[in-house]
Amino acid sequence: MLKILSLALKNLLRNKRRTLLTGMLIVVGIVAVIVFAGLSESFKRAIVGQITDSMLSHLQIHRKGYMSSVDNLPLDRMLTAKAYAKLSAILIENPGIEAFSPRIKFGAMLSNYAQTTNVRLNGIDPQKEQATAPLLISRIRDTAHGDLLVAPGEVLLPEALAKGMGVGAGDTVVLVANNKDGSVNGMTFKVAGLVENLMGPGGRDGYLHIDDATALLRMETREISEVAVRVNDFDRIEAVAAALRGILDPMTNPQNKPMFELHTWRQLTPFYNVVRMINIMTLGVRTILIAVVLISVLNVMMMSVYERVREIGTLAAMGTPPGRILGLFVAEGFCLGLFSALAGAVIGLLILWFMNLKGVAVTFGGANQVFTLAPSVSPGELTSACLIVVGVSILASLQPAAKASRLAPVDALRHI
Repeated sequence: MLKILSLALKNLLRNKRRTLLTGMLIVVGIVAVIVFAGLSESFKRAIVGQITDSMLSHLQIHRKGYMSSVDNLPLDRMLTAKAYAKLSAILIENPGIEAFSPRIKFGAMLSNYAQTTNVRLNGIDPQKEQATAPLLISRIRDTAHGDLLVAPGEVLLPEALAKGMGVGAGDTVVLVANNKDGSVNGMTFKVAGLVENLMGPGGRDGYLHIDDATALLRMETREISEVAVRVNDFDRIEAVAAALRGILDPMTNPQNKPMFELHTWRQLTPFYNVVRMINIMTLGVRTILIAVVLISVLNVMMMSVYERVREIGTLAAMGTPPGRILGLFVAEGFCLGLFSALAGAVIGLLILWFMNLKGVAVTFGGANQVFTLAPSVSPGELTSACLIVVGVSILASLQPAAKASRLAPVDALRHI
């Protein structure tokens, strides 16, 4: 085997220019795959992390039927105190759950005594929300507190809305809201900070303390719009969701109807479609790599067979078995693919390392969110790219190698 590989390397070096050009073409292909995969994965991690860790969280649980009217923020489809207590007990007992936070979502009128506009609000428990959406605090500008999201009597307003009304941190505003019975209530609040806009549903919401939301909506017994859930391991979101559905789906209310509905972040944000498009693009780049390697190696091996017909005839006349001749040409394709893949992997990793040193800033979404990417590629992704190159190289070598092994010695020796 080592002798065949040694002969294969010598044969490749016979025509150094052709081997070098073909190898460079394969190297460029694998570098493109590695760099694209590193950038796309980093982009997905950054965007998904921002969406889940500063707004949606990993899972959300609502009363059955709430999501069908979520755009209206219905107050008549909320979880009762008894239902929330049952749900809390289930979530606390689940070892895959890191934290959860109850939210009261509603629409209100915001007034600065000169102008009035609509605003979407979330009533939150600051400590629980910080544990469930740890990056939310990073979106708050001009905050009145260092590590506390919002205190009773305060409100966090969406940045774009506040700037449009000329409202800033420390100002006093009035919030007026209707409860589910239609009665109106108003309360004054101090602006504790401005929340940066974020793409997707909920990206332009304001926040206030859950006790204030309960009082503003005149709830005799607190009801909850949604429960945001954070899991311990992001890669196990689907497994945790499936386990929770197995417990929650059979639970019914006094009318014998399902009590809860659970959704993952993928079902809650349109950005998941962007993630799927990126995955398809990655697959497309890999397909191009396969085509490049296949055509390049096939061309080199066919030229090699054509140039060495008499040599092949001589080997056959000396009694070299056809299988050994076939193995020699396959080994040439293997070596060409292997060394090109290794070189491409090294260059690709160096480019990613350089990008990490410099940082790659990307602006995305209507809110012009700026993300600094840290491109990296997993060992599995790197290995699969190299194996694809080597495998396709061997595959491309089979047809020319089979042709060489079937040449009749007499005909081959007559070849000019």
